Amino acid sequence: MKSPDEVLREGELEKRSDSLFQLWKKKRGVLTSDRLSLFPASPRARPKELRFHSILKVDCVERTGKYVYFTIVTTDHKEIDFRCAGESCWNAAIALALIDFQNRRALQDFRSRQERTAPAALAAPAEDAVAAAAAAPSEPSEPSRPSPQPKPRTP
Repeated sequence: MKSPDEVLREGELEKRSDSLFQLWKKKRGVLTSDRLSLFPASPRARPKELRFHSILKVDCVERTGKYVYFTIVTTDHKEIDFRCAGESCWNAAIALALIDFQNRRALQDFRSRQERTAPAALAAPAEDAVAAAAAAPSEPSEPSRPSPQPKPRTP
């Protein structure tokens, strides 16, 4: 299992700004197993982190001659547009890391549900066995007889 701090991919990525002119701004992207961090060009600025628990999907992938354009949709239905060099495949790397994260989270949810229901499930068969024993007749039952075997056919 990958640690949350393990870097899966690192490199240049462009994000479309939310401003009126919607300019593409170069960012250094760092992808880990639980988030995408975007570092701005200026060294003093803080990185923006897109944690996978707040990402719904990677959508709208379009390839042009030079770039691959894609959109990350957050759980509050905000859309963030990105583009990357066609050969860098950032969209695929993010989508695969997101699927891996969602699968791990689904397994954790399933296991925690099992752990919550396991004590009740273990108690129920024991109660059923006690009830069945109380309702069973006190006479000994007849031993079961073996079923007759068919005789082989002779020609």
